[in-house]
Amino acid sequence: MLRLGVNIDHVATIRNARGTPWPDPLRAARIAVEAGADGITAHLREDRRHIGDEDIDALMRHLRQPLNLEMAATPEMQQIALRHRPHAVCIVPEKREERTTEGGLDVAAQEDQLARFIAPLRKAGCRVSLFIGHEPAQIQAAARIGAAVVELHTGAYCDLDTEGRHEERDAELAGLAEGARLADSLGLEVHAGHGLTFDTVGPIAALPQVRELNIGHFLIAEAVFSGLGAAIREMRRRMDEARA
Repeated sequence: MLRLGVNIDHVATIRNARGTPWPDPLRAARIAVEAGADGITAHLREDRRHIGDEDIDALMRHLRQPLNLEMAATPEMQQIALRHRPHAVCIVPEKREERTTEGGLDVAAQEDQLARFIAPLRKAGCRVSLFIGHEPAQIQAAARIGAAVVELHTGAYCDLDTEGRHEERDAELAGLAEGARLADSLGLEVHAGHGLTFDTVGPIAALPQVRELNIGHFLIAEAVFSGLGAAIREMRRRMDEARA
């Protein structure tokens, strides 16, 4: 079965816009699980622009489903992950000026550094995931340094679909499919995410090697109109239909 991880970052974005205690990311996580999410994803950024340390504390204390902690490869984040020991840790590139994560990690250029960084996390029992593009060099480097999972960046595919550039979109989808096959052949579990919507999720969910999708911003946006539970149930339905 294809798993769905729901990213709750932008529940915290709305909360932080007014400096109030609501909407509460933990409440959103509970609704997500009730609606069919298999796990929760939260990105603790260095600048704490949305999810904060107190949110990770609350999720670890109260959530019974797996938490996927997204974070940059910094000493501070490594210590936070080692203190909490979440089910999974996903290493992502991070720039202060970006609105959202713009691309995948350059694992091939940082192979030794990332191998040293993830070693204590692996020893602590965290499943280490690397957020990367579908280029073979990046996938092969991820396998060499001992990552358990690669999460393929679907942002370019989704952007091309939104812009109506269908030929380029189809080429990007073919690259993602080839990347998923390569990662699977190297013993890596394959996840995918970034920018997925009701309209774009189907072809990604249909890739047989993909075991998990992580989706956030669109679900929170759709929740404004239909409610979070309804948005997640519809995404789950479309995922299951595509995989079937």
